[in-house]
Formats: sequence, structure tokens, C-alpha cells
Amino acid sequence: MSTVESICLVGWGAIGQRVAALLKARGANARIVGIAVRDAKEVEGTMPEGAVHVAGPEALAAIGATLVVEAASRESVLPFARAALSAGMDFAVSSTSALVDAAVLDELVGLARRNDCKLIIPPGALGGIDALSAAARLGLDSVEHVITKPARAWLGTPAQERCRLGELEEAVAFFEGSAAEAATAFPQNANVAATTSLAGIGMQRTRVRLVADPKATENMHCIHAHGAFGTLEIRLQNRPLATNPKSSEMTALNLVRMIENRSNPLVL
Repeated sequence: MSTVESICLVGWGAIGQRVAALLKARGANARIVGIAVRDAKEVEGTMPEGAVHVAGPEALAAIGATLVVEAASRESVLPFARAALSAGMDFAVSSTSALVDAAVLDELVGLARRNDCKLIIPPGALGGIDALSAAARLGLDSVEHVITKPARAWLGTPAQERCRLGELEEAVAFFEGSAAEAATAFPQNANVAATTSLAGIGMQRTRVRLVADPKATENMHCIHAHGAFGTLEIRLQNRPLATNPKSSEMTALNLVRMIENRSNPLVL
């Protein structure tokens, strides 16, 4: 019989709550043992049965989780990853923009190695990351990632300073640069740029274009890669989460898939 996966979710926003609901609906062989948020009032009346409030990274070791899943913010990654990996718990990162800093990535990989656990990078809103990562093993010449979202999804980001989001009539590319620059300037919207670069040719060589489209109703990702393996083209059109247009439904689905794969006898 498969061991039940014990999960602590860091963050209880749109993604965390969607993951919890999907795991319950699917009867997954996993139970949520903790929800980590600053204020216990944020989870009053909504926490899964049997879960406890985790007030901070220092409380992680006591809850007995086998996997800690971050679905909160870039700022939460380092302190919670340090605590989880130091306690021998696997740690899955959703806010991959935190790993733009090579020193942070090196530290966390080192902790995972020393404590015999894993730092996990789920695909987030993407698909085809397995193919991109496989292709990189033979060498890649170029990777470009174009992220197109409805104009309203860029509200509250530096995109507002680069174009008039509320007045757009056609799609506008308001940013072009490296994955490191994109993930740093747009941490909520462009975490996937960091994921693409980690799978492929790195933060500096991966090129990213960000587009605001007033006619778009879905979040679209187009990845083009070329290398010794051949050519790879990926195009996804993801429905945004109803409760957060900056995130895609696929982000939650990929977390659920990752959690289920840890205990399923058939892994895909």
C-alpha cells in the first residue's frame, strides 16, 4: 500500500486553495497537515480537516510533512526552503523568480544534497518542460519564451508604467529581455520565465517577451527552442484562475500532478 503523502502548503491564496480542493475531489493519496501563513485569521474556517496553522518557517519541523509546497510569494521561498530542506523535507517551488539569484539556488541545492531531500521545480503554468530539459542535455542554441496575457492581468505590475493597459486596442509587447530580468521585474506574472531558463540554457541566455492583449481571454505561453536535438515549439493557452487572473489554472493542476506522482504506482 502506498504511503500517504503529508503536505504543508506555504500560502493559502488562490493557488493553494485550488490545490487543496483538487486533491480532495480526486481522492488523492495525500493529506494536508499544515498551512503556513502569517496570521491564523487568514485560514480560519477554511483549513482542510486535520491541518494546523504554521506560523513561520521555524514551526515546519514539528508538523511531520514529507513535502512542503510553496504557493505564496518570492519572499517566502528562501526562509521556508531553508527550514524544510534542513529538516529533510522535500520542497517544491512555485515562485521560481526567487531562484534568479544564483547564490540562493546554490544554497538550496546544497541543503537538499546534505540532507538527502529534493528541491523540486514543478512546471507551473507550462507544459513540455520535460522535453526542453531533455533537449538541454545535448545542448541548446537558443530559447525564447513569449508570455501573452489579458491586459487586466498585468495591472499592479510595472507594465502600467510602460503602456496604458486600460486603453489598449491591440496587443502590445511591453518588455523584451532575459529571463532573469523578466522574473525579477514581474515576479507574479513571469515565474515561468525562470522555470523555462532552469530547464534550458539559463537565466541570462533565455529571451523573454511579455505581451498585454486586450482581446485575450486566456494566458498564452509560446516557447521556441533550437539545438542539437532539433527544434521544439510549445504553445499553451491556459485559463486564468477565477480568483486570480495573474495565475493560470495549469499552475494548480501541475502541483496536483506532482503530488499525486509521489505516491502513484504509475508515474506520468
